[in-house]
Amino acid sequence: MILISRSRFWIALPFFVALIHRSAASGASKAHSIAFGKWNTVQGRPVPASDFRTGAADPRPLTLKIRPLLVDGRVKEFTLGPAHDVTDALFVVRRAFRVNDSLPQEAASPPHWQWQRGGWLLADRVTGHVSAINLPEFDAVYSAASWYRDYAAYCGVSDDGKKIFAIVAQIGRRRPALKKALDGPVISESAAPDSACPAPTWQRSPARVTFEPASAPTQTFAVRGHSVDVIEEEDEEATK
Repeated sequence: MILISRSRFWIALPFFVALIHRSAASGASKAHSIAFGKWNTVQGRPVPASDFRTGAADPRPLTLKIRPLLVDGRVKEFTLGPAHDVTDALFVVRRAFRVNDSLPQEAASPPHWQWQRGGWLLADRVTGHVSAINLPEFDAVYSAASWYRDYAAYCGVSDDGKKIFAIVAQIGRRRPALKKALDGPVISESAAPDSACPAPTWQRSPARVTFEPASAPTQTFAVRGHSVDVIEEEDEEATK
């Protein structure tokens, strides 16, 4: 056992404190690297031959192009589609994952893995942190999101598939800035991907987003901070 006299302890204490602070600062300032790996083509969930408006339900193969999201050289998630830069440090990207599609009676066989499209991820290039984004009413199969700044615009789908909503959601806020019911057909299991409505289109100065559902009139909304207002035809003409 090594004994340290009380006087020597008080002399050495500042050096120990400085060493601890230096170690903590070194750990806090550790740089992280976030990068994407190579693209690969995988087999996804089968989809119908056409969308629910035609009533066709014959499945056809679906292929997805995915790539890994690497944090410090390790695979953190798999993603699909392009990433959207929110700031120089933050970006969002669509998640892809695979599930075991094997039936109970096929337990003796190797797992039947099936790739599916997921929700959206928020990645921080500084901290290396990757987290899921909560987009209200976003359906991983039928919703097509369009990003502008930290806003996502898409057609959301109710849990029972009987309602379609025009939605504008903002990162970091639980409630959407816009949620407006749209007229349109009921979503069914035979519906094709992204068939709730095409991805909305954005414009800047002033910030606006336009929804063009297949069975409802085109609607444009003005985005002002945390609120979104519908633009009537008179307002549209006045700005021209």
